[in-house]
Amino acid sequence: MRFRFKTKKIEELYTKQKNAHKYAEGVVDAFFEVMGVIRAAKDERDLRALKGLRLEKLSGKRKDESSLRLNQQWRLIIKFEEDDKGKAVLIIGIEDYH
Repeated sequence: MRFRFKTKKIEELYTKQKNAHKYAEGVVDAFFEVMGVIRAAKDERDLRALKGLRLEKLSGKRKDESSLRLNQQWRLIIKFEEDDKGKAVLIIGIEDYH
């Protein structure tokens, strides 16, 4: 699936591993694993089929966003988009859920 980054910070984590040390142990490795899954997915159904990712829609002000589990504590926040090229994922950021 195509993806793009909302912020330079998360893009640089992906492209240069910049500031990887600021995250808890294992979070960045999990981030790269999930990004590989997103890259290989054909659409949202592929992500939903992988139960370990626990794709969940958020609510309230963030109702257009979803989260993917990186580990017990950390989530990758995403938003599904569609344009003339088809579906894509906007990578918003990594958040601590505890």
